[in-house]
Amino acid sequence: MAFSFFALAVFLYFGLELPEGSPSPAAAAVEEGVEITYGSVIKLMHEKTKFRLHSHDVPYGSGSGQQSVTGFANVDDSNSYWIVKSQPDSSAKQGDIIPHGTIIRLQHMRTRKWLHSHLHACSIAPITGNLEVSCFGGDDSSDTGDFWRLEIEGNGKTWRQDQRTRLRHVDTGGYLHSHDKKYTRIAGGQQEVCGVRDKRPDNVWLAAEGVFLPVNSSK
Repeated sequence: MAFSFFALAVFLYFGLELPEGSPSPAAAAVEEGVEITYGSVIKLMHEKTKFRLHSHDVPYGSGSGQQSVTGFANVDDSNSYWIVKSQPDSSAKQGDIIPHGTIIRLQHMRTRKWLHSHLHACSIAPITGNLEVSCFGGDDSSDTGDFWRLEIEGNGKTWRQDQRTRLRHVDTGGYLHSHDKKYTRIAGGQQEVCGVRDKRPDNVWLAAEGVFLPVNSSK
């Protein structure tokens, strides 16, 4: 492909328009394969509502006051991109595949904060009162509240595009969850994202659009 993965990621990060004739992120994923690897930049789609996992530099008005995380219907919004990262002490490298049961981190591409949850009693989801899910930290600041265990549905052994998965928060045991309950004071009809401790149809997610880095062949 004439347009490199690195260039695509740079354009996505800075919110720039892609040059005419270059492939879209979704097209890049289709052409280059379906394995989700470390370093890939993806959008996570909530299976039931089709909304994308989303964040922007707006704090919750209650709970922790950390950066809010929502579900957003607009497929093209650049605030719905997340970078797939390993744990800080992991030996995993960019381009390595990600097996079922692996603990990963998701870094919000725009704000550089991590998908996060916590056990603080006052930090509850604004609509339902479930576990709060937020964005927190930064490039040089991450803790176990950013750790999520990948659970692949069915017989899949490694994470692939459009594969049904759950993300279970390590510290709280809560599954990344959403539903059709929407905020009334947030533009675009964004819906609540939270954590719940039991498996439900509403906590299944799929890696949809994105820049999926090719599998590391050095092993």
